[in-house]
Amino acid sequence: MPYFHDIDPIALQLGPVAVHWYGIMYLLGFAGAWFVGEYRRKQGRLPVSHEAFSDLAFYVMLGVILGGRIWYMLSYVSLDWIVHDPLAIFRVWDGGMSFHGGLIGVLLAGWIWSRRNKVHFFDTIDFVAPLVPIGLGLGRLGNFINGELWGKITDAPWGVIFPSALDDLHKTREELHQMYLAGQLNGQARHPSQLYEFALEGVAMFAVLFLFSLKPRPRYAISGLFALLYGVFRFAVEFVRIPDQQLGYLAFGWLTMGQIQSLPLVIIGVVLLWLSRRAPTLQPDLVAANASVSTKEVA
Repeated sequence: MPYFHDIDPIALQLGPVAVHWYGIMYLLGFAGAWFVGEYRRKQGRLPVSHEAFSDLAFYVMLGVILGGRIWYMLSYVSLDWIVHDPLAIFRVWDGGMSFHGGLIGVLLAGWIWSRRNKVHFFDTIDFVAPLVPIGLGLGRLGNFINGELWGKITDAPWGVIFPSALDDLHKTREELHQMYLAGQLNGQARHPSQLYEFALEGVAMFAVLFLFSLKPRPRYAISGLFALLYGVFRFAVEFVRIPDQQLGYLAFGWLTMGQIQSLPLVIIGVVLLWLSRRAPTLQPDLVAANASVSTKEVA
């Protein structure tokens, strides 16, 4: 029997203030990335001071939030909101964040920080890349809790019935639950594509990138592997995920906006991995990790 999604997206109600699980997932993602990043910094993986790393974490956090939200509102939502509901861009707790926009925000934040701290841009991005799947995976859990971004109809035993996908029935959640218990909604089970993305973009990517980065790697290699993995995983999951309603399929009856925006990442990943073959390798520097010392490279 399929699972009936009945998770309250609000974790805690404090008077007029509602604390959403989606926001909590983002906070946990930032916290997890900070602790893992600090652990790797102490190993000399990015030989800068604790204060400099804290600045980088703050820049990246702003890049994720601003870039992800702005890109989503410009790419996935009708631009009418600019005139009729401009405050919609601030309602992050309702969901609606774009990974590709967040990535652009992270790259911009990393570039600004790198210039200020005189660190090679790709040494910074190679350091940040293994941390991103932590927040990315938890963000996908937030999507699942919100009951959004669900997949196509499936008869797989792990299918999930999302009440938010049944608005056309004009039933209350309680009425839908009674129909579910009576077996009347079994044909409405969908792929929990959010959990597929959690497993691939979160767990699998973190495991691969973290293990890969335990050994010093040539510049560009970690960033290239990140871009390649994400592009492939996201492109694949889009085949079982319902496209954004306001956009639908853009071509061939299957091509989605997510796939179009992921293809460049696959290409970039391959190019960066190719460039890494002749690039220098940043060596761990425990001295510089505890004092602001210039980075050390070997050819």
